[in-house]
Amino acid sequence: MRPRSLEEMIGQEHVLGEGSALRSAIEGGKPHSAILYGPPGAGKTTLARIAAAGAEGAFEEESAVNAGKAEIRAVIERARERRRASGRPTILFLDEIHRFNKAQQDALLPAVEDGTLTLIGATTENPYFEVNSALLSRAQVYELQPLEPAEVEELLRRALGDPERGIADPPEVSDEALEMLAQRSGGDARVALGALERAAERVSGFDPSGVGPKPATVDVAAVEDALQRRAIDYDRQGDRHYDFVSAWIKATRGSDVDASLYYLAVMLEGGEDPRFIARRMVILASEDVGNTDPQALLVADAAARAVDRVGLPECALNLAQAAVYLALAPKSNASYKALSAARAEVRANGAKTPPDYLRDSHYPGAEKLGRGEGYRYAHDEPGGVSSQPLLPAELRGRRFYEPTDRGLEVELGKRLAALRKQLDKP
Repeated sequence: MRPRSLEEMIGQEHVLGEGSALRSAIEGGKPHSAILYGPPGAGKTTLARIAAAGAEGAFEEESAVNAGKAEIRAVIERARERRRASGRPTILFLDEIHRFNKAQQDALLPAVEDGTLTLIGATTENPYFEVNSALLSRAQVYELQPLEPAEVEELLRRALGDPERGIADPPEVSDEALEMLAQRSGGDARVALGALERAAERVSGFDPSGVGPKPATVDVAAVEDALQRRAIDYDRQGDRHYDFVSAWIKATRGSDVDASLYYLAVMLEGGEDPRFIARRMVILASEDVGNTDPQALLVADAAARAVDRVGLPECALNLAQAAVYLALAPKSNASYKALSAARAEVRANGAKTPPDYLRDSHYPGAEKLGRGEGYRYAHDEPGGVSSQPLLPAELRGRRFYEPTDRGLEVELGKRLAALRKQLDKP
């Protein structure tokens, strides 16, 4: 059921729309070097083969899983010989290009640069992580998106209606089953078509020769059995790792407990290290909750300890409890902003010397230098509050911390205002 022309392609209108650079290049038979980046089953290989089929040149295909520098050198040599003999260009489709190391990718550079090869690479990994910058500068990156459920459903109906390329003598398939299959395939055409085929085989219950009972209907139950548990598109070392932890942080910061739990579930199902998740929770507890609810740091730290003590799968419950608490807690980045402001001051103007009465007085000779002289012990002062300036002289009156009007910081703000009023007295 692989599409054989742009007219049969479904989806990817953002890069294949009428008049787009990629579509025009393919239709004109002169594709340019490109990296096709997207999830499995989105059409990367299909698009490369369509581009090659209409191109004015020879087509060679390699997979980085099996090919090495020797194979690539051989392709380049054939391309150069072809160019010398007939002037014909060569298009190299390199699947799984992210599996090539830097040296292997570098071997492609001269041929791509001088036009000996038009390179079309396909990858499920973010090329800005996995493809070296020199090669990227010579190729246009096109990001393909997962297919929409309606697009997947159209592909499924095509397979049912095409006995030559699709399912021969297909059973009845309920609309509910098709809709569910389209939704559950995650935008992966291969997953959807493979599951449809398994579901059709499951309900057939008759001899392929045609002897036996009429096929049953493929219903939702048959689709569920065919799908089983879908593999999660998640790479602990790649950009999906960063995308989902970023989404979890932003959802939790935004106080959407359901979104927080969902992204947590994706990370856990994708095999993410729970210690990494726990570390992010501890950071978020101070960065985004802070003193609006100081208990958040204790909860996050307890979850991190539980991960070490309990391990998977049970520690997922501890992470879920912490995620819920952090999402529901009132939010403040006042501590984060205060530290950032203080560090910016230090970077801009250096470290100002503390007043002599605050400096260490425990080493020999400190007294002669006046260190610690005149220091007033806060516990002996009225209300336990210092009655002398504590910032360096150049920074007196400077404010770094400004609490919000949320959670416990409301009370902290009142206390801060009273303390500053007292500390600012001459």
